Amino acid sequence: MRKKADELLRKFYLSIAFRIAFYYVRLFILYGVLFFIIIYGLYVGLFMSKYNNFADSLVDRLQSGQTILAYEEPTDIDEQYKPYVREAYEEAVNPYQKQGVTIRIENISEGKDIYKDIHEDVEADKNIFNMLSYNYKDNEKIIFKKYRTYSYDQENYRIYLQFDITEPINTLHRFILLLILIYLVFICFVGRFGERGISRLLQPIKNMSATANRLTVNNLNSERLSVSGTKNELKELAGTINSMLDRIELSYESQKQFVSDASHELRTPIAVIQGYANMLERWGMEDKEVLQESVDAIANEAKSMKELVEKLLFLSRHDKKTLRLSRKEFNMKNLVEEMVRETQMVEKDRVVSAPILEDVSVYGDQQSLKQALRVFIDNAIKYSKPGDSIYISCRNRKGTCIVTVKDTGIGMKKEDMDRIFERFYRADAARNGGVDGHGLGLSIAKLIVLNHTGTIKVKSQYTKGSSFTIILPDYYKKGLIKIDR
Repeated sequence: MRKKADELLRKFYLSIAFRIAFYYVRLFILYGVLFFIIIYGLYVGLFMSKYNNFADSLVDRLQSGQTILAYEEPTDIDEQYKPYVREAYEEAVNPYQKQGVTIRIENISEGKDIYKDIHEDVEADKNIFNMLSYNYKDNEKIIFKKYRTYSYDQENYRIYLQFDITEPINTLHRFILLLILIYLVFICFVGRFGERGISRLLQPIKNMSATANRLTVNNLNSERLSVSGTKNELKELAGTINSMLDRIELSYESQKQFVSDASHELRTPIAVIQGYANMLERWGMEDKEVLQESVDAIANEAKSMKELVEKLLFLSRHDKKTLRLSRKEFNMKNLVEEMVRETQMVEKDRVVSAPILEDVSVYGDQQSLKQALRVFIDNAIKYSKPGDSIYISCRNRKGTCIVTVKDTGIGMKKEDMDRIFERFYRADAARNGGVDGHGLGLSIAKLIVLNHTGTIKVKSQYTKGSSFTIILPDYYKKGLIKIDR
């Protein structure tokens, strides 16, 4: 029934305030009905308990030999004859009739009544609480019937009791009717003014909605939801939305900075290519030296642009969640040995060594991890001088792969270490020292390592050198994969 009512309400356009008010009105009605039923039951139960106790007390008196009846002299006998006919005319009278109690006492053994002032049995409607309702002399009567069995002087008796509860029940009905009227008026006030109160309660949500409608790219950094005047869940909701807006603003600013930095990085090679093209167009076509210089410069800048575009595409795929890694199990020691040989072959003026190389299985994308390792090795070469040493190691620590690239180069300052993984960030020493690069290598390396659920630890001392450590967890022990070795 409740589900059908909710479905019916959903078909209409109703405000939240109205729905909440309607919900509470419905609760008031439901609990009001339960309240009146409980009150009615308690009231009837109380005086029925009273009558039960009364019946028990009468039976106790009868069993002990006491009488429950009173005796009165007839009033229609002449005074002068009363002394002589006292015993013959004395009548047994029920003294509780004025209290609405009628009695019938039956001798069970003889099957006859010894006393009876109960009305003759009539057609009666029985309802709850063992009450009977019938018409007596054109008056609606409500009675409560009880009987008890007892023994006295080796005879068995049964006493029937009828309690006239018409007046207390009618009084209860009038009282409940009055309460119902008052309660209905109260519910009307709740429905009428409750919606206004709820509307005021929901005003902070309306203010939040208005603020959200005003949000644009231009005022994203200044507009926030107000938490003044809100409490509890609404204040928490406003704080959560403000935190979300802060993250959106940070992401938007990062995207703007990304586009700006990418444009700046692309502008330089484009300007160089355009400059050499203009120089060739003016006078360099016949000068072989100028021609060769221009071709070499254009080729170098085109290569640099290609590398930058590839890095930007990699970051874009990661941001759009379209980056796909081809994972398989391989020995990291072999990959590190290969990288060491390549570096020793190319960089003759650096002392490249691999003091520790241990077998360790890794489950991941071999080419991506090679790309990340190449970034750290290239940085060690870029930020060191001829004659400096570069140490590359691969260790196995209970199944965990630890690869370290350490150099004795120029090192980094603390403020640079906090930002080296930001996109397009380059330290002042790198910019002023004429070190080539776009500031994207470490960002890409970090993303590759994180996609392998790994971590990177950085240690550096200015003018003393830097150390980058890649830690890749044991997938088998972590339960990340299940492969038969």
